Amino acid sequence: MQQSFIPTPETFQALFVEKKDGEVTRQITEQAIAALPLGEVLIQVHYSSLNYKDALAATGHPGVTKKFPHIPGIDAAGTIVNSTVPQFQAGDSAIVTGFDLGMNTWGGFAEYIRVPAAWMIPLPAPMTLWESMALGTSGLTAALCVEAFSHNGVQPDQGEVLVTGATGGVGSLAVSILAKLGFSVVAVTGKPTQQDYLRSLGATAVISREEATDPTRKPLLKERWAGVVDTVGGNILATAIKTTRYGGCVAACGLVGGTDLNTTVYPFILRGVCLNGIDSANCPLPVRKALWKKLATDWKPAHLEAIATTIHLSQLSDQIDLMLQGKNVGRIVVVTR
Repeated sequence: MQQSFIPTPETFQALFVEKKDGEVTRQITEQAIAALPLGEVLIQVHYSSLNYKDALAATGHPGVTKKFPHIPGIDAAGTIVNSTVPQFQAGDSAIVTGFDLGMNTWGGFAEYIRVPAAWMIPLPAPMTLWESMALGTSGLTAALCVEAFSHNGVQPDQGEVLVTGATGGVGSLAVSILAKLGFSVVAVTGKPTQQDYLRSLGATAVISREEATDPTRKPLLKERWAGVVDTVGGNILATAIKTTRYGGCVAACGLVGGTDLNTTVYPFILRGVCLNGIDSANCPLPVRKALWKKLATDWKPAHLEAIATTIHLSQLSDQIDLMLQGKNVGRIVVVTR
């Protein structure tokens, strides 16, 4: 068995979440490297990122993690310091997103992680580690939505596309990628003060949540969208389906607006609308590698610096609270070193 390694400290800093007598607490603490879970590769994490799932994990949400104590963080990017597999060597840069990282396996809000090699991909050139976490799970999810458009024949010359929850991480990145690819993007937001931000990403129009939500129970509405990236769910998703044009594609990847979907079969059997469910957590490695290569080159958002705010691990707890209150805009990159 080939091994490669760089000397490591005995301990590391992490955002540690504990649950005692039903009360969940979180704080930056020092943990032992030896306490990390089993895995073929030890990574010194340079950057992580804050996702809604991470915010839930940090508050003890049972739908995300049931094992405590816990370190959240479903994204991590850094330098390999110890590897027992030949495809990854000490000194290589790598990305880990999704799978069980930050759920029931200690995650990226830490200076070190240890993971199975099957969860990792090499950092694609010419992407930097910071850029990889400015994208992170949100970037991979947005790329999967754009790929769904391509697979279903949705092209820029077919009309407007809609992005809901557009000021969030997935929404902001989807707006930027789609605009770069030549689509006419209409962005939906509940934050009217962020219209200039969305237009700066390439949105040609910005509408309110109310304009994107149909209060009636009509099975079909006037056709408008060639494609939809929905990060919200609930009635906004139902409305998007009812207003998608013949042969259009709706890529659904969110649920903050609700998990129920009240619609009929009419959009699917009368207009041929495709509802494409998007999951990035368990996306197969070959698909991941292909999409990360696109994100590093042709699909790289032109406005990553505007979309992402960089904070230190010590500032993370406050940002978690803001995210749970719906006050974040764009992406949050976490410096862990």
